[in-house]
Amino acid sequence: MVKNMGSTDKIIRLLAAVLVAVLYYTGVISGTTAIVLGVIAIIFVITSMLNFCPLYTVLGINTRKK
Repeated sequence: MVKNMGSTDKIIRLLAAVLVAVLYYTGVISGTTAIVLGVIAIIFVITSMLNFCPLYTVLGINTRKK
């Protein structure tokens, strides 16, 4: 597994995940929307921690500086 995510990309994904969590806990989002956004947020956190996004590999994207 080759790392393909840069630090800016990781920070944006983590901030998006935190935003979803805050929106959920403040009651702004609920139901199906909360579930879908929660799953996406979890995926963002996992890919940020691994520095690897499988979709980037398929699309040929690499945001990591060499």
